[in-house]
Amino acid sequence: MTERKVRRVSLIVLDSVGIGELPDAADYGDKGSNTLANVAKAVQGLNLPNLAKLGLGHIHPLQGVEPMTNPLAAYGKMAERSMGKDTTTGHWELAGIILEKPFRTYPQGFPKEIIDKFENRIGRKILGNVVASGTQIIEELGKQHMDTGCPIVYTSADSVFQIAAHEDVIPLEELYRICEIARQMLDGEHKVGRVIARPFVGKPGSFQRTANRHDYAVPPPVPNILTILQEAGIKTMGVGKIYDIFAGVGISDTIKTKDNMDGVDKTIKFMKDTQEGLIFANLVEYDSLYGHRNDPAGYARALEAFDRRLPEIMEAMLPEEVLIITADHGCDPTTTSTDHSREYVPLLVYGEPVKGGVNLGTRTSFSDVAASLADFFGVNLKTGISFVPEILNNPKD
Repeated sequence: MTERKVRRVSLIVLDSVGIGELPDAADYGDKGSNTLANVAKAVQGLNLPNLAKLGLGHIHPLQGVEPMTNPLAAYGKMAERSMGKDTTTGHWELAGIILEKPFRTYPQGFPKEIIDKFENRIGRKILGNVVASGTQIIEELGKQHMDTGCPIVYTSADSVFQIAAHEDVIPLEELYRICEIARQMLDGEHKVGRVIARPFVGKPGSFQRTANRHDYAVPPPVPNILTILQEAGIKTMGVGKIYDIFAGVGISDTIKTKDNMDGVDKTIKFMKDTQEGLIFANLVEYDSLYGHRNDPAGYARALEAFDRRLPEIMEAMLPEEVLIITADHGCDPTTTSTDHSREYVPLLVYGEPVKGGVNLGTRTSFSDVAASLADFFGVNLKTGISFVPEILNNPKD
Protein backbone atom coordinates (compact mmCIF):
# COMPACT_ATOMS: atom_id res chain seq x y z
CA MET A 1 0.00 0.00 0.00
CA THR A 2 1.06 3.57 -0.68
CA GLU A 3 0.13 6.71 1.19
CA ARG A 4 -3.57 7.68 1.15
CA LYS A 5 -4.26 10.98 -0.55
CA VAL A 6 -7.93 11.45 0.35
CA ARG A 7 -10.33 10.34 3.07
CA ARG A 8 -13.42 9.90 0.94
CA VAL A 9 -14.46 9.69 -2.71
CA SER A 10 -18.02 10.13 -3.94
CA LEU A 11 -18.46 8.51 -7.35
CA ILE A 12 -21.77 9.41 -9.02
CA VAL A 13 -22.82 7.58 -12.18
CA LEU A 14 -25.41 9.43 -14.27
CA ASP A 15 -26.85 6.29 -15.85
CA SER A 16 -26.68 6.47 -19.68
CA VAL A 17 -25.42 10.07 -19.96
CA GLY A 18 -23.08 9.45 -22.88
CA ILE A 19 -21.19 12.18 -24.72
CA GLY A 20 -20.57 10.99 -28.26
CA GLU A 21 -20.24 7.85 -30.34
CA LEU A 22 -17.21 5.63 -29.88
CA PRO A 23 -15.15 4.72 -32.97
CA ASP A 24 -16.81 1.29 -33.08
CA ALA A 25 -20.36 2.62 -32.52
CA ALA A 26 -21.45 1.56 -36.02
CA ASP A 27 -20.70 -2.06 -35.11
CA TYR A 28 -23.37 -1.74 -32.42
CA GLY A 29 -25.88 0.08 -34.63
CA ASP A 30 -25.21 3.38 -32.84
CA LYS A 31 -23.63 5.62 -35.47
CA GLY A 32 -24.60 9.24 -34.77
CA SER A 33 -25.48 8.68 -31.12
CA ASN A 34 -24.52 11.48 -28.73
CA THR A 35 -26.84 11.47 -25.75
CA LEU A 36 -25.87 14.81 -24.18
CA ALA A 37 -25.36 16.82 -27.36
CA ASN A 38 -28.47 15.48 -29.08
CA VAL A 39 -30.64 16.08 -26.00
CA ALA A 40 -29.29 19.63 -25.78
CA LYS A 41 -30.10 20.21 -29.44
CA ALA A 42 -33.57 18.70 -29.11
CA VAL A 43 -34.55 21.13 -26.34
CA GLN A 44 -32.72 24.14 -27.84
CA GLY A 45 -30.15 24.19 -25.08
CA LEU A 46 -29.59 22.68 -21.64
CA ASN A 47 -29.59 24.79 -18.47
CA LEU A 48 -26.75 23.22 -16.47
CA PRO A 49 -24.91 26.13 -14.80
CA ASN A 50 -23.32 24.07 -12.02
CA LEU A 51 -22.04 21.30 -14.29
CA ALA A 52 -20.80 24.06 -16.59
CA LYS A 53 -18.82 25.56 -13.71
CA LEU A 54 -17.16 22.19 -13.20
CA GLY A 55 -16.14 22.06 -16.86
CA LEU A 56 -18.79 20.04 -18.72
CA GLY A 57 -18.74 22.49 -21.63
CA HIS A 58 -15.04 21.80 -22.21
CA ILE A 59 -15.58 18.08 -22.88
CA HIS A 60 -17.80 18.44 -25.95
CA PRO A 61 -19.79 21.28 -27.54
CA LEU A 62 -23.23 21.30 -25.89
CA GLN A 63 -25.94 23.78 -26.76
CA GLY A 64 -26.59 25.96 -23.71
CA VAL A 65 -23.47 24.78 -21.85
CA GLU A 66 -20.62 27.19 -22.49
CA PRO A 67 -16.97 26.47 -21.65
CA MET A 68 -15.95 28.38 -18.52
CA THR A 69 -12.75 30.42 -18.24
CA ASN A 70 -11.66 28.74 -15.01
CA PRO A 71 -13.48 25.41 -14.57
CA LEU A 72 -13.55 24.13 -11.01
CA ALA A 73 -12.97 20.48 -11.92
CA ALA A 74 -10.59 18.42 -13.98
CA TYR A 75 -12.47 17.21 -17.05
CA GLY A 76 -12.29 14.72 -19.89
CA LYS A 77 -14.09 11.75 -21.39
CA MET A 78 -13.57 8.01 -21.32
CA ALA A 79 -13.89 5.26 -23.90
CA GLU A 80 -15.25 1.84 -23.01
CA ARG A 81 -12.67 -0.84 -23.57
CA SER A 82 -14.93 -3.79 -22.72
CA MET A 83 -17.12 -5.35 -25.36
CA GLY A 84 -20.71 -4.25 -24.79
CA LYS A 85 -22.80 -1.23 -23.89
CA ASP A 86 -24.88 -2.35 -20.94
CA THR A 87 -25.11 -1.28 -17.31
CA THR A 88 -23.19 -4.21 -15.86
CA THR A 89 -20.32 -3.95 -18.34
CA GLY A 90 -19.99 -0.19 -17.81
CA HIS A 91 -20.06 -0.28 -14.02
CA TRP A 92 -17.74 -3.27 -13.86
CA GLU A 93 -15.21 -1.44 -16.02
CA LEU A 94 -15.43 1.58 -13.70
CA ALA A 95 -14.44 -0.87 -10.96
CA GLY A 96 -11.48 -2.18 -12.94
CA ILE A 97 -13.01 -5.22 -14.65
CA ILE A 98 -12.49 -5.50 -18.43
CA LEU A 99 -14.77 -7.89 -20.34
CA GLU A 100 -13.11 -9.23 -23.47
CA LYS A 101 -16.29 -11.11 -24.42
CA PRO A 102 -19.74 -9.49 -24.10
CA PHE A 103 -22.58 -11.08 -22.19
CA ARG A 104 -24.89 -13.08 -24.45
CA THR A 105 -27.99 -11.37 -25.83
CA TYR A 106 -31.22 -12.82 -27.21
CA PRO A 107 -32.61 -10.64 -30.03
CA GLN A 108 -35.08 -13.41 -31.01
CA GLY A 109 -36.16 -14.18 -27.45
CA PHE A 110 -34.95 -17.07 -25.32
CA PRO A 111 -34.69 -20.63 -26.71
CA LYS A 112 -37.65 -22.95 -26.20
CA GLU A 113 -35.62 -25.29 -24.01
CA ILE A 114 -34.84 -22.44 -21.62
CA ILE A 115 -38.45 -21.27 -21.42
CA ASP A 116 -39.78 -24.82 -21.01
CA LYS A 117 -37.35 -25.50 -18.18
CA PHE A 118 -38.16 -22.17 -16.52
CA GLU A 119 -41.92 -22.77 -16.70
CA ASN A 120 -41.47 -26.23 -15.24
CA ARG A 121 -39.33 -24.90 -12.37
CA ILE A 122 -41.71 -22.07 -11.39
CA GLY A 123 -44.95 -23.99 -11.98
CA ARG A 124 -46.41 -21.31 -14.28
CA LYS A 125 -46.59 -20.62 -17.99
CA ILE A 126 -45.09 -17.33 -19.15
CA LEU A 127 -46.21 -14.57 -21.51
CA GLY A 128 -44.06 -12.66 -23.96
CA ASN A 129 -40.52 -13.96 -24.49
CA VAL A 130 -39.80 -11.11 -26.89
CA VAL A 131 -37.54 -8.08 -27.18
CA ALA A 132 -39.62 -5.18 -25.91
CA SER A 133 -39.80 -1.93 -24.03
CA GLY A 134 -40.75 -2.62 -20.42
CA THR A 135 -43.58 -0.11 -20.32
CA GLN A 136 -44.88 -1.19 -23.71
CA ILE A 137 -45.03 -4.89 -22.94
CA ILE A 138 -46.80 -4.24 -19.63
CA GLU A 139 -49.48 -2.29 -21.48
CA GLU A 140 -49.77 -5.03 -24.11
CA LEU A 141 -49.81 -8.06 -21.83
CA GLY A 142 -50.66 -6.65 -18.39
CA LYS A 143 -54.38 -7.53 -18.50
CA GLN A 144 -53.69 -11.04 -19.78
CA HIS A 145 -51.14 -11.44 -17.00
CA MET A 146 -53.71 -10.36 -14.42
CA ASP A 147 -56.29 -12.77 -15.87
CA THR A 148 -53.94 -15.76 -16.02
CA GLY A 149 -51.28 -15.22 -13.37
CA CYS A 150 -48.58 -15.88 -15.98
CA PRO A 151 -45.49 -13.69 -15.51
CA ILE A 152 -44.29 -11.59 -18.44
CA VAL A 153 -40.79 -12.43 -19.69
CA TYR A 154 -38.96 -10.09 -22.04
CA THR A 155 -35.48 -8.97 -22.98
CA SER A 156 -33.75 -6.12 -24.83
CA ALA A 157 -30.57 -5.41 -26.76
CA ASP A 158 -28.82 -5.87 -23.41
CA SER A 159 -28.02 -9.18 -21.78
CA VAL A 160 -31.11 -9.31 -19.56
CA PHE A 161 -33.89 -11.73 -18.63
CA GLN A 162 -36.66 -9.49 -17.29
CA ILE A 163 -39.73 -10.72 -15.44
CA ALA A 164 -42.67 -8.36 -15.00
CA ALA A 165 -45.56 -9.09 -12.66
CA HIS A 166 -48.36 -7.13 -10.98
CA GLU A 167 -47.75 -6.95 -7.25
CA ASP A 168 -51.37 -7.97 -6.54
CA VAL A 169 -51.09 -11.03 -8.81
CA ILE A 170 -47.61 -12.30 -8.02
CA PRO A 171 -46.47 -10.92 -4.64
CA LEU A 172 -42.97 -9.50 -4.46
CA GLU A 173 -41.61 -12.42 -2.45
CA GLU A 174 -42.80 -14.85 -5.11
CA LEU A 175 -41.53 -12.66 -7.97
CA TYR A 176 -38.12 -12.51 -6.34
CA ARG A 177 -38.16 -16.29 -5.86
CA ILE A 178 -38.81 -16.98 -9.53
CA CYS A 179 -36.12 -14.47 -10.48
CA GLU A 180 -33.67 -16.40 -8.30
CA ILE A 181 -34.66 -19.57 -10.16
CA ALA A 182 -33.99 -17.85 -13.48
CA ARG A 183 -30.63 -16.61 -12.21
CA GLN A 184 -29.62 -20.16 -11.26
CA MET A 185 -30.65 -21.44 -14.68
CA LEU A 186 -29.09 -18.75 -16.85
CA ASP A 187 -25.48 -19.76 -16.50
CA GLY A 188 -22.88 -21.44 -18.66
CA GLU A 189 -23.85 -21.31 -22.32
CA HIS A 190 -26.88 -19.12 -21.55
CA LYS A 191 -25.31 -16.81 -18.99
CA VAL A 192 -26.94 -13.37 -19.04
CA GLY A 193 -25.65 -10.26 -17.32
CA ARG A 194 -28.76 -9.66 -15.24
CA VAL A 195 -32.09 -11.16 -14.31
CA ILE A 196 -34.40 -8.28 -13.38
CA ALA A 197 -37.62 -8.32 -11.35
CA ARG A 198 -39.98 -5.69 -12.81
CA PRO A 199 -43.00 -5.36 -10.49
CA PHE A 200 -45.85 -3.05 -11.43
CA VAL A 201 -49.20 -1.89 -10.08
CA GLY A 202 -52.37 -0.25 -11.35
CA LYS A 203 -55.15 -1.16 -13.75
CA PRO A 204 -55.17 -1.81 -17.49
CA GLY A 205 -54.47 1.46 -19.26
CA SER A 206 -52.72 2.95 -16.24
CA PHE A 207 -50.07 0.45 -15.17
CA GLN A 208 -47.02 1.84 -13.36
CA ARG A 209 -43.74 0.14 -12.54
CA THR A 210 -42.76 0.40 -8.87
CA ALA A 211 -39.51 1.07 -7.04
CA ASN A 212 -39.39 -2.60 -5.95
CA ARG A 213 -37.29 -3.58 -8.95
CA HIS A 214 -34.48 -5.96 -8.06
CA ASP A 215 -31.52 -6.98 -10.23
CA TYR A 216 -29.83 -10.36 -9.97
CA ALA A 217 -26.42 -9.87 -11.55
CA VAL A 218 -23.63 -12.27 -12.29
CA PRO A 219 -21.10 -11.92 -9.46
CA PRO A 220 -18.15 -9.87 -10.72
CA PRO A 221 -14.63 -11.27 -11.01
CA VAL A 222 -12.35 -10.57 -8.09
CA PRO A 223 -10.20 -8.81 -7.22
CA ASN A 224 -11.66 -5.48 -8.31
CA ILE A 225 -11.39 -2.04 -6.74
CA LEU A 226 -14.36 -2.69 -4.43
CA THR A 227 -12.97 -5.90 -2.98
CA ILE A 228 -9.48 -4.41 -2.75
CA LEU A 229 -10.79 -1.43 -0.78
CA GLN A 230 -12.75 -3.72 1.53
CA GLU A 231 -9.71 -5.89 2.19
CA ALA A 232 -7.80 -2.71 3.09
CA GLY A 233 -10.45 -1.83 5.67
CA ILE A 234 -11.93 0.99 3.58
CA LYS A 235 -15.72 1.16 3.61
CA THR A 236 -17.59 0.91 0.30
CA MET A 237 -21.14 2.31 0.16
CA GLY A 238 -23.58 1.65 -2.67
CA VAL A 239 -26.48 3.97 -3.52
CA GLY A 240 -29.30 2.81 -5.78
CA LYS A 241 -28.70 -0.28 -7.89
CA ILE A 242 -24.95 -0.48 -7.27
CA TYR A 243 -25.40 -3.40 -4.84
CA ASP A 244 -27.43 -5.31 -7.43
CA ILE A 245 -25.00 -4.61 -10.29
CA PHE A 246 -22.16 -6.14 -8.29
CA ALA A 247 -24.32 -8.85 -6.68
CA GLY A 248 -23.25 -7.41 -3.33
CA VAL A 249 -19.59 -8.30 -3.94
CA GLY A 250 -17.30 -5.69 -2.42
CA ILE A 251 -20.14 -3.55 -1.02
CA SER A 252 -19.95 -2.84 2.74
CA ASP A 253 -23.21 -0.91 3.05
CA THR A 254 -26.08 -0.22 0.68
CA ILE A 255 -29.21 1.85 0.43
CA LYS A 256 -31.98 1.62 -2.17
CA THR A 257 -33.50 4.61 -3.90
CA LYS A 258 -36.89 5.49 -5.37
CA ASP A 259 -35.75 7.92 -8.05
CA ASN A 260 -32.92 10.26 -8.99
CA MET A 261 -33.65 12.88 -6.36
CA ASP A 262 -33.94 10.21 -3.69
CA GLY A 263 -30.58 8.97 -4.94
CA VAL A 264 -29.12 12.43 -4.37
CA ASP A 265 -30.69 12.51 -0.89
CA LYS A 266 -29.23 9.12 -0.01
CA THR A 267 -25.81 10.07 -1.35
CA ILE A 268 -25.79 13.19 0.80
CA LYS A 269 -26.93 11.11 3.79
CA PHE A 270 -23.91 8.83 3.40
CA MET A 271 -21.71 11.92 3.06
CA LYS A 272 -23.08 13.32 6.33
CA ASP A 273 -23.03 10.03 8.22
CA THR A 274 -19.56 8.73 7.27
CA GLN A 275 -16.14 10.32 7.39
CA GLU A 276 -14.23 8.12 4.97
CA GLY A 277 -14.54 5.52 2.27
CA LEU A 278 -16.04 5.21 -1.20
CA ILE A 279 -19.63 6.30 -1.89
CA PHE A 280 -20.67 4.75 -5.23
CA ALA A 281 -24.04 6.04 -6.48
CA ASN A 282 -26.16 5.31 -9.54
CA LEU A 283 -28.89 7.70 -10.71
CA VAL A 284 -30.95 5.50 -12.99
CA GLU A 285 -33.83 7.59 -14.34
CA TYR A 286 -31.98 9.14 -17.28
CA ASP A 287 -31.81 5.62 -18.66
CA SER A 288 -34.97 3.97 -17.39
CA LEU A 289 -37.50 6.78 -17.77
CA TYR A 290 -36.16 8.88 -20.62
CA GLY A 291 -33.46 7.20 -22.70
CA HIS A 292 -35.31 3.93 -23.29
CA ARG A 293 -38.56 5.82 -23.88
CA ASN A 294 -37.08 8.25 -26.42
CA ASP A 295 -38.03 11.28 -24.32
CA PRO A 296 -35.38 13.99 -24.81
CA ALA A 297 -37.45 16.64 -23.01
CA GLY A 298 -37.76 14.43 -19.93
CA TYR A 299 -34.08 13.59 -20.18
CA ALA A 300 -33.23 17.31 -20.20
CA ARG A 301 -35.46 18.00 -17.18
CA ALA A 302 -33.76 15.19 -15.25
CA LEU A 303 -30.31 16.56 -16.06
CA GLU A 304 -31.34 20.04 -14.96
CA ALA A 305 -32.84 18.65 -11.74
CA PHE A 306 -29.50 17.03 -10.88
CA ASP A 307 -27.67 20.23 -11.72
CA ARG A 308 -29.83 22.13 -9.23
CA ARG A 309 -28.89 19.63 -6.50
CA LEU A 310 -25.18 19.64 -7.31
CA PRO A 311 -24.37 22.56 -4.92
CA GLU A 312 -25.81 20.51 -2.03
CA ILE A 313 -23.50 17.62 -2.90
CA MET A 314 -20.52 19.94 -3.14
CA GLU A 315 -21.36 21.60 0.18
CA ALA A 316 -21.49 18.20 1.90
CA MET A 317 -17.95 17.33 0.80
CA LEU A 318 -15.10 17.00 3.26
CA PRO A 319 -11.91 19.02 2.77
CA GLU A 320 -10.14 15.74 1.94
CA GLU A 321 -12.80 14.44 -0.45
CA VAL A 322 -13.01 14.02 -4.22
CA LEU A 323 -16.21 13.98 -6.26
CA ILE A 324 -16.21 12.05 -9.55
CA ILE A 325 -19.16 12.41 -11.94
CA THR A 326 -19.35 10.08 -14.92
CA ALA A 327 -21.64 7.60 -16.73
CA ASP A 328 -21.73 3.93 -17.75
CA HIS A 329 -22.86 4.06 -21.42
CA GLY A 330 -25.21 6.13 -23.57
CA CYS A 331 -28.94 5.89 -24.32
CA ASP A 332 -29.64 8.59 -26.88
CA PRO A 333 -33.38 9.39 -26.74
CA THR A 334 -33.30 11.22 -30.08
CA THR A 335 -32.48 8.18 -32.24
CA THR A 336 -34.96 5.60 -33.52
CA SER A 337 -33.45 2.99 -31.19
CA THR A 338 -34.73 2.60 -27.64
CA ASP A 339 -31.61 0.70 -26.59
CA HIS A 340 -28.33 1.75 -25.01
CA SER A 341 -25.76 3.41 -27.26
CA ARG A 342 -22.02 2.78 -27.53
CA GLU A 343 -20.60 6.15 -26.41
CA TYR A 344 -17.85 7.95 -24.59
CA VAL A 345 -18.81 9.04 -21.07
CA PRO A 346 -18.01 12.38 -19.42
CA LEU A 347 -15.50 12.63 -16.61
CA LEU A 348 -15.54 15.44 -14.03
CA VAL A 349 -13.26 15.32 -10.97
CA TYR A 350 -13.70 17.96 -8.27
CA GLY A 351 -12.61 18.69 -4.70
CA GLU A 352 -10.10 20.60 -2.61
CA PRO A 353 -7.35 18.04 -3.34
CA VAL A 354 -7.92 18.50 -7.12
CA LYS A 355 -6.47 21.10 -9.45
CA GLY A 356 -9.34 22.62 -11.42
CA GLY A 357 -9.11 23.21 -15.15
CA VAL A 358 -6.93 20.19 -15.94
CA ASN A 359 -7.85 18.61 -19.26
CA LEU A 360 -7.70 14.86 -18.74
CA GLY A 361 -8.25 14.27 -22.44
CA THR A 362 -9.74 11.09 -23.84
CA ARG A 363 -9.08 8.15 -21.54
CA THR A 364 -8.79 4.75 -23.16
CA SER A 365 -10.84 2.91 -20.52
CA PHE A 366 -13.44 3.48 -17.82
CA SER A 367 -11.05 1.51 -15.61
CA ASP A 368 -8.95 4.67 -15.23
CA VAL A 369 -11.52 5.55 -12.54
CA ALA A 370 -10.69 2.35 -10.65
CA ALA A 371 -6.96 3.00 -11.01
CA SER A 372 -7.46 6.52 -9.67
CA LEU A 373 -9.54 5.27 -6.73
CA ALA A 374 -6.69 2.90 -5.90
CA ASP A 375 -4.28 5.82 -6.06
CA PHE A 376 -6.48 8.07 -3.93
CA PHE A 377 -6.85 5.41 -1.23
CA GLY A 378 -3.32 4.05 -1.36
CA VAL A 379 -4.11 0.51 -2.54
CA ASN A 380 -2.80 -1.49 -5.48
CA LEU A 381 -4.72 -2.25 -8.68
CA LYS A 382 -3.15 -3.36 -11.96
CA THR A 383 -5.98 -2.30 -14.31
CA GLY A 384 -6.31 1.18 -15.81
CA ILE A 385 -4.19 4.32 -15.76
CA SER A 386 -4.60 6.67 -12.80
CA PHE A 387 -5.25 10.33 -13.54
CA VAL A 388 -4.37 11.29 -9.96
CA PRO A 389 -0.80 12.45 -10.76
CA GLU A 390 -2.25 14.91 -13.29
CA ILE A 391 -4.76 16.54 -10.96
CA LEU A 392 -3.60 16.28 -7.37
CA ASN A 393 -2.68 19.42 -5.48
CA ASN A 394 0.64 18.94 -3.66
CA PRO A 395 1.07 15.24 -4.56
CA LYS A 396 2.91 13.30 -1.86
CA ASP A 397 4.22 10.51 -4.06
